[in-house]
Amino acid sequence: MSRTLLLWLPPVAALGEGTGPDPAWLRVDDGVIVDSGQDDGWVGAWENPQDDGPDDRLIALAPAADVPLRWLHYPDAAPAQAAAAARLDALKQSLGDAAALHVVAGQAAEEGQAIPVAVTTHAAMTVWTDWLTARGLSPAAIIPSAAAVPPPEPETLCTADVGGERIVRTADRAWLSDPELDAMIAGRHAVAPLDADRMREALLLTLAAPPLDLLSGSWKPKRSWSVDPAMLRLAKRLAIALAAVSLLIPVVYAVRLSSDTGRADDAVVAMAKKAGVTAPDATAAEAELDRRLAVAGGGPLAFSVPASALYDAMGDTPGVSLKTLSHRTDGTLTTTLAAPRVEDINKVLLALQARGYRITAQPMAGSDGRQMANITIRAVP
Repeated sequence: MSRTLLLWLPPVAALGEGTGPDPAWLRVDDGVIVDSGQDDGWVGAWENPQDDGPDDRLIALAPAADVPLRWLHYPDAAPAQAAAAARLDALKQSLGDAAALHVVAGQAAEEGQAIPVAVTTHAAMTVWTDWLTARGLSPAAIIPSAAAVPPPEPETLCTADVGGERIVRTADRAWLSDPELDAMIAGRHAVAPLDADRMREALLLTLAAPPLDLLSGSWKPKRSWSVDPAMLRLAKRLAIALAAVSLLIPVVYAVRLSSDTGRADDAVVAMAKKAGVTAPDATAAEAELDRRLAVAGGGPLAFSVPASALYDAMGDTPGVSLKTLSHRTDGTLTTTLAAPRVEDINKVLLALQARGYRITAQPMAGSDGRQMANITIRAVP
């Protein structure tokens, strides 16, 4: 259920004399007026936390005594342009210091519609907002009370009692009634009181679609960021779940790696057993196979293994030539390389190092001007 509390703000003059009288109020539940009065009876019902709902709102109505209204026409202007022009024209036609005035224009729904314009003062806005703040109230909007009075029939004026004020409404103006001036303003036009039922319907329509809001411009409330407790709890749970997953991923990866390594070691031991090598683990089996291959002149200690790597590295650098080449039983390959530039020899050495070989080099100058280097290559990476 959506609730709306409509609260009439006291006139500035009344607040200047003290706290002012109890405001008129009206409560609307789901578009139906359920209660009203001019006392503090609204306080308990509105502040009851059990009745709070996401659609509840407080609407304040500013008295016509301090906020008269005009409707201006700009038939050829777009709605946004018409609103801007209405504010400027209302400011030009108002008395007093422009800096002290608070001028608010509504927004027409379509081109050619009249633009409502309210003129009040920043001092009045300060008094009303302080009065609301002192009672812990934060209205969703402050609407001029005169904006709720519907227009009269053509060539007539109407009066309506709204929140303890008698408001006069013409086709293009609305103001607080003054017995001495009403007759002069009306002239030959008839003045008729507005039917209470029609005024009630107009008031409900105003709440549903406010024509303008005095809480605009410099008085627009600053947006306050609030944290939804439910969303905060959900964010905490998600953060905990993310941390748990982040910890589980490396654990699962380590378990899988350990399992795969164990299977690979078992395969190595099985293959070594087929070759006649009995070993407790893969490391021992590999060492025994290397020993037997070395004795037989094969395996990674054989001449062909480092020599093949050397020739492949030289193939990528055509300017390098082989001067000497020898092989020792411990798997070390000794060679002398020559090239027009030291950089070419370095490319060969870097290529061998990239394959995991251990390299030592002793540079020297050749008799023919070429660059040379005595190099040893460990046959076992």
